[in-house]
Amino acid sequence: MSAPATAPTRDELEPQLEQFRGELTGYSYRMLGSSFEAEDAVQETMIRAWRALDKFDGRSSLRSWLYRIATNVCIDALNGRKRRATPMDFGGPSEPRAELLREPLSDDTWLEPMPDARVTPSHSDPAETAVARESIRLAFVAALQHLPPRQRVVLILREVLCWKAAEVAELLGTSVASVNSALQRARATLDERGIGSADDASASPPPEEHLELLAKYVAAFEAFDMEGLVALLHEDVEQNMPPLELWLRGRENLLAWMQGAGIGCKGSRMLPTSANGAPAFGQYRLGEDGVHRPWGLQVLRIEGDRITGITSFLDTKLFALFGLPAELRPDS
Repeated sequence: MSAPATAPTRDELEPQLEQFRGELTGYSYRMLGSSFEAEDAVQETMIRAWRALDKFDGRSSLRSWLYRIATNVCIDALNGRKRRATPMDFGGPSEPRAELLREPLSDDTWLEPMPDARVTPSHSDPAETAVARESIRLAFVAALQHLPPRQRVVLILREVLCWKAAEVAELLGTSVASVNSALQRARATLDERGIGSADDASASPPPEEHLELLAKYVAAFEAFDMEGLVALLHEDVEQNMPPLELWLRGRENLLAWMQGAGIGCKGSRMLPTSANGAPAFGQYRLGEDGVHRPWGLQVLRIEGDRITGITSFLDTKLFALFGLPAELRPDS
């Protein structure tokens, strides 16, 4: 008769915790819609796990145990809090006139971008990477914010992370039938918003497929060549600029904005990065002293051979999160 298995020791478990940080960050980000809150949630998860390691008996996997802790942290964070939104959630498109601008809403109103490198597995196969990119795209994460917390948990675990219904039921302390019902309701809500499955990797081609288009975009933007820029845009392109409520639709409106209220972008420099499975750029505006300083993080949406969406996050705190420099001097 074999001896009963012994519970793993703290010394065995402690080094294993850190290997789950990336996937827990992705999970928390999808739950919370905030890159900064996701980082805080994962740190809190690690602290709670470290404190409770001596109680971990090994009956479940360390991964599922950490997800249970992270789920509780995220649900606690969501209790009594309004969902994070996009400017399009507050009404229809506006005319491109500066006088229509209102006071910016607070930072906690808005969906935030997430660096791909924080949540995309660096050593996974291409199919896994494609699914990871698709499940953090801005439209999908924005749609998740319309779900009640437990429906978010079910949909993310079942459709993004491919957990079995029984595993999700165990994590939530409920029945398989309850999990299946929650998934059905969550799926219906996303369908109403025109959001496809998180594993539809064909929906957004990887950024490397659009290198020529992106190079033309950067060249036109930095030269403030509005004719060249507009030629790269879909006729119904959308531009939004959190924390501003105002958003625009259509090439002509975007052109009018850039030549009017957006004229301060003339002379900008762009540094490439990636966010939410999409190409992105740190935009640096030119100061009177000749130094370029952070202005906004642009995340592009591309369909076919045209740019269909530009989200400019006017939050300079994001530059450090994305590993972008604090300034660009003339000789850099």
